[in-house]
Amino acid sequence: MQAVVDAELKRIASHLERREFPQALTAAQTLHENAPTHRDALFLLAVSHRTLRQLPEALATLRELEKHHPHFGRLFQERGHCHVALRAPLPAIDAYTRAVSLNFALLESWEALEDLYRQAGRSGEAQTAARHRASLMSMPVALRTAFDMYGNGDVARAEELVRHFLATQGEHVDALRLLAMIAMNSNLAHDAELLLERALTLTPNHTAARYEYALALMNRQRHERARAQLDLLLAASPDDINVRALYAAACAGMNDYDAAIPLYRELESELPEHAELQLTFAHSLKALGRIPEAIDGYRRAACLRPHFGEAYWSLANLKTYPFSDAELCQMRAAESDPAAAPVDRYHLCFALGKAFEDRKHYADAFAYYQRGNEMKEREVRFNADAVATTLRLTASLCTAEFFAARNGHGSEAADPIFIVGLPRSGSTLVEQILASHSQIDGTMELAEIPRLAQDLHGSSLTGGGPGYPRRLADLSALVCRRLGEQYLRDTRVYRTGKRLFIDKMPNNFQHIGLIHLILPNAKIIDVRRDPMACCFSIYKQLFAAGQRFAYSFDSIARYRQLYVDLMAHWDRVLPGKVLRIRHEDLVADLEKNVRRMLEFCEVEYEPTCLEFHRTRRAVHSASSEQVHQPLSTEGVDHWRHFEPWLDPLRAALRRAGAS
Repeated sequence: MQAVVDAELKRIASHLERREFPQALTAAQTLHENAPTHRDALFLLAVSHRTLRQLPEALATLRELEKHHPHFGRLFQERGHCHVALRAPLPAIDAYTRAVSLNFALLESWEALEDLYRQAGRSGEAQTAARHRASLMSMPVALRTAFDMYGNGDVARAEELVRHFLATQGEHVDALRLLAMIAMNSNLAHDAELLLERALTLTPNHTAARYEYALALMNRQRHERARAQLDLLLAASPDDINVRALYAAACAGMNDYDAAIPLYRELESELPEHAELQLTFAHSLKALGRIPEAIDGYRRAACLRPHFGEAYWSLANLKTYPFSDAELCQMRAAESDPAAAPVDRYHLCFALGKAFEDRKHYADAFAYYQRGNEMKEREVRFNADAVATTLRLTASLCTAEFFAARNGHGSEAADPIFIVGLPRSGSTLVEQILASHSQIDGTMELAEIPRLAQDLHGSSLTGGGPGYPRRLADLSALVCRRLGEQYLRDTRVYRTGKRLFIDKMPNNFQHIGLIHLILPNAKIIDVRRDPMACCFSIYKQLFAAGQRFAYSFDSIARYRQLYVDLMAHWDRVLPGKVLRIRHEDLVADLEKNVRRMLEFCEVEYEPTCLEFHRTRRAVHSASSEQVHQPLSTEGVDHWRHFEPWLDPLRAALRRAGAS
């Protein structure tokens, strides 16, 4: 069958090359009937329609193609060609931009973008497009082919080709760039960073490599280092829109909103119809507690791109925004529109779930939450067995005897207070309470400990080494102290000079062994919440990144039990190391539990901690608005409104051995 399809695809392509457009269309329609979801059959059918000026049919075919193959860059390039033929420059720019974001090697898209930007008077973006076009034109054919393979989703063949190129031709900056992209695609951000560092060693003036290096640093939340790279790019191209936007994001990541907000304002005035820019600007305003302005930004983004699911979800994720009847109708129409991309659809589903929940239409709310989770679960493909294996290895290595033999290792600093637990457990509330103390800095969910663990795991480029957590056994007293000092140095940018600071990364429960080795005097607070309340709250939450376990009841229940079991292990081997705070107890008796936490952190009691909602600081988590309101018992049992649909969650918790 595949041989027949391949032969037909070649025949259609041959018709198109010879400008035999009617014959191409007839053959493409026949092939589509026999292979209705085949990517290239749909693509050539759309091309055939366009060449015959049948533009509505071409766009309809591309919508069908997007339903089945949403990450195929050439479909967006073809959509751009259709919009150009329709004399619709803004949709064309959107389509071509999406195309090159998926497939850097689409030369026609870069050429079209350069032309469209010049016509629109957007000279900075035109120059960027021209630079990318020139870069592609100068690239060896084998590498351009490998980039195209990668962009078309054929990652294995692209990697094979680029590795062969490196083996036969020697190191090349673009080959290293492509390997870095492949590493990022495989969630190997550490490898990507190393590859791009090597690329820049070879060619320090390679603009694209430096920009991608900044992106890789941002992905690993190394905001200060990313900003240093962006400073170099801005010195060479001060008007580059993409560099300036990433610079603003880096400043926001460092909580430097005095720099980020004015830059976002400038970009907004230059690109008033850029939906993604409106969204990221609104995120910064939300973090600062400037909610009316954030709402305006999210609503503008939704208007600029009608199917923009993330804009609607961002409104819902404020947890306090009431959707109007008109907005509800718009969201339902967008979610059911075949033209909506899967990423927009699941964002819309979670937003609709929250909207109907606020209206007390719990059956409709659950239906949308369930639909959104099913779509997201297919995308993330969580591997619970791999996590379980790593955590079992951690527990078997990190025994009481292991720590006793390493007594005195690490930095003596007692600055950090780590808050760990599951997402949606109430950890942001605990953070806000402690950050209301005069001697404690609130920061954000810092990535330094996971990054240290990743660095210890080693790079797949060099065979990986013994890996993490096994590498913990090899750390000398000197290395432990250096790692502790490195952590303190890397986190200094997020502090304001107070004696103590908070690191609220929930998943750090996996790394308490590492934390104890490098910072034995650090405090650790574990925030725990009722299993049903916490797990269902996770299920309702669409996370911006990570938390791959969060999109099915079985995965959530199993991950929760892995967390509970590992925390019990830490209690056994490091008695007294962790203070456990139960969310329901905190709500029931705030002052008693605040005093417990402050005593544990070895600071004097301050009444301001009871008025935590008055503390103004940037909060980045999903609970940012909730912690700026007085404490309420209303949310403790809110999950019970959904009890008729939660038997599968109860069963999953029982199977996991919930405790």
